[in-house]
Amino acid sequence: MEALSVDAIPAGEAWRYEPKWDGFRCLAFRDGAKVELHVDCELFSDRCRQFRKIAARAAGLRLGEVVVPADGAFSFDAILQRVHPAPSRIRKLAAETPALLIVFDLLVDATGELLTGKPLDERRRDLEQFYRKYCRGSPNIRLSPSSTSLEQAKEWLRRTGAKLDGVIAKRRDFNYRTGDRSGMQKIKNFRSADCVVGGFRYNENSPLVGSLLLGLYDRKNRLNHVGFTSTIKREDKPALTKKVKSLAGPPGFTGNAPGGPSRWATKRSGEWVPLKPKLVVEVCYDHFTGEHFRHGTRLLPWRPDKAPKQCTIDQLKQKKANLMTLLD
Repeated sequence: MEALSVDAIPAGEAWRYEPKWDGFRCLAFRDGAKVELHVDCELFSDRCRQFRKIAARAAGLRLGEVVVPADGAFSFDAILQRVHPAPSRIRKLAAETPALLIVFDLLVDATGELLTGKPLDERRRDLEQFYRKYCRGSPNIRLSPSSTSLEQAKEWLRRTGAKLDGVIAKRRDFNYRTGDRSGMQKIKNFRSADCVVGGFRYNENSPLVGSLLLGLYDRKNRLNHVGFTSTIKREDKPALTKKVKSLAGPPGFTGNAPGGPSRWATKRSGEWVPLKPKLVVEVCYDHFTGEHFRHGTRLLPWRPDKAPKQCTIDQLKQKKANLMTLLD
């Protein structure tokens, strides 16, 4: 079942709300002593090996999110490290940063009855009963909170601030509809930051700018590459290309630069033009983890009123919150 991205939490008695967790979707199956975890990422092709502790405690079939706790929140970068194929590396990471399975739906009950035809409210009731009987007390499996209160959904966003991925709203009367987005909506926590444009890339096979490379200064006064924005309107590209080409030249990024070693690096990762640090732009982003924006950002107003040196990484310090307090 898929979620539709919307800008505001839907209101009304038809909706049930849950926190949106920052991890990988997961289906957990158990048949006798055999357990399989189907994680929503093609890199986890051998199913259970990366999350053996969760698999060992899985007591049935349910839908949830695999997360890795870190400093009161959940670290997406830490969970990506489980992609590493070496068994010794996986054992080391499992000991250092144990993963959790946060459960939020039950698709088959303990007797083998298929529940996907039931409405969400009934599945939630069955899930809570199942969890109390089989999972309560497990250090690796937790129950996601759920509420029909709009105020509670708003409070989750307010109280947890930048550390929560957002809120999920689900239709209470809908059965489980694979691939359908009409009964589930996601509202994400978007924030903005002022960044220096430290470089740019051309559109592939084009003389026009395709994306701007963003930088923030650290406490040692180094400009580090933190992400990119490519939401440039087609009609704005000729003028913007002329503008950035006039600023082409060193120093570009004086700290971490684009094109460094990465398992996701492509040939184009190292193809970029450095710029003098003159341009400041505000961008909208959803996550800042591991010293970079996880996804591409959305271009907001240019900030000619802002000095580049004012664009420091300190502006992205997250509000302290402990998401573990939300879990059973």
